[in-house]
Amino acid sequence: MKKIHITDLTLCDAQSDADFCLGFKEKIAIAKQLDRMNVDCIDFGKIVNPKTDPLLIETVAPLLKNSAISLTIGLDEAENDIVCKAASAVKNPRLRLSVPVSTVGMEYLSHKKPAAMTEAVGNIIRQCSQKINYIEFCAEDASRAEHDFLITVIKTAIEAGASQISLCDSACAMLPSETERFISDIINGIPEIKEKNLTYVCPDRIHMAVAGSFAAIEAGACGIKTCAYGGRYASLLAISEFLRSRGDSLGITSGLDCTVVSTSIKNINHTIKYKTDILAEKSENSESIDENSISLDKSDDITSVSSAVKKLGYDLSPEDEAKVYEAFVRVAEKKKVNARELEAIVATSAMQVPSTYRLVSYLTNSGNVISASAHICLEKDGEKYEGITVGDGPIDASFMAIEQIIGHHYELDDFQIQSVTEGHEAMGNALVRLRSGGKIYSGNGISTDIIGASIHAYLNALNKIIYEEAER
Repeated sequence: MKKIHITDLTLCDAQSDADFCLGFKEKIAIAKQLDRMNVDCIDFGKIVNPKTDPLLIETVAPLLKNSAISLTIGLDEAENDIVCKAASAVKNPRLRLSVPVSTVGMEYLSHKKPAAMTEAVGNIIRQCSQKINYIEFCAEDASRAEHDFLITVIKTAIEAGASQISLCDSACAMLPSETERFISDIINGIPEIKEKNLTYVCPDRIHMAVAGSFAAIEAGACGIKTCAYGGRYASLLAISEFLRSRGDSLGITSGLDCTVVSTSIKNINHTIKYKTDILAEKSENSESIDENSISLDKSDDITSVSSAVKKLGYDLSPEDEAKVYEAFVRVAEKKKVNARELEAIVATSAMQVPSTYRLVSYLTNSGNVISASAHICLEKDGEKYEGITVGDGPIDASFMAIEQIIGHHYELDDFQIQSVTEGHEAMGNALVRLRSGGKIYSGNGISTDIIGASIHAYLNALNKIIYEEAER
């Protein structure tokens, strides 16, 4: 039996495509379901935020028992250093270099001629392979590349140390029979590729990705890439069903646990649908606002600012509206204010109440061989209370420890982390929105430690809830 390896692209799309709009919690849940299905590898997208994206990797890595993690590298050496550092949190890390190899793609996307692209691919793989052993070279738009150049760049990648070669029919230009000939030609032209993990990748725009994937396997490929959610690539569910019904007769097997695929994919769909439903509800309640839909400046009066605050979903008292406007004026003197910035102003200015709970100390532990845990100590009315819990990452564990102390669970409506300054000692800003009694309470925390900022933001929102409930 020929055992093929399966890589899933769901989280790669989620990180690079705004349509998914997934937060930490959803991405962690999806990764756990993919690991439960025994997917061989989970591809993650490009690290966009060097402060927060590595934290997601650090959180997910110790939760996975079966699946490897692949991180995206590019042709920028400085950015690759950040990726390699993030990969150090992964038990068996993989790096993935994806570049266009068609003449048009190289010219317009990477601004490189074939010779320059070949040299760059070799240099990047050699440099990164000194830090991470497993490097994947993904040839985008391979079906439209010049054959001789494609052979040359693949050989260069292999000589530089690539362990996996992935060929992508980005244009969906090939029928299954053409895919089979294409893979056969590559194998015949590069005999040494048989020692590598040759993988086929095909979008599903013409609904032939599954057929094309197995045509590539028949021709000699040993891996395919799938997607558990959406129709962008070969459906993981369809691949699983094909292996169940025809795998034995074709002499093909995989490590995929087909008995749990259907349930796990339903869980992934539920996770994404739940998130999109929440976003749709927010959009309906806030007149479809996004970060750039609100643009206020120093010429706007308190009525305009209060109206924008209501679009964000906040119902403030006249006193709090005045506080928000006062803070807004200070910011607007220097710059225009968008939706996210206005929400931060609300979080830091409105309903600033006495701290019922005050953070005394926190200790978190996480790694690729232990479950993340948090030990939180809070003070209330002069007495100290402690909570110790295990969670999906240090931030989740910290929030659960706080809930353990207060003895109540509040719906986490939103959780955002972003850098507010740059550099090694960058300040991180955390925004937490808790929902109680149909109302949203926002908390904000700023620190060079993202975990600390998140805990402070949660407590800030929590104290607002407690104060308002006591006043009723």
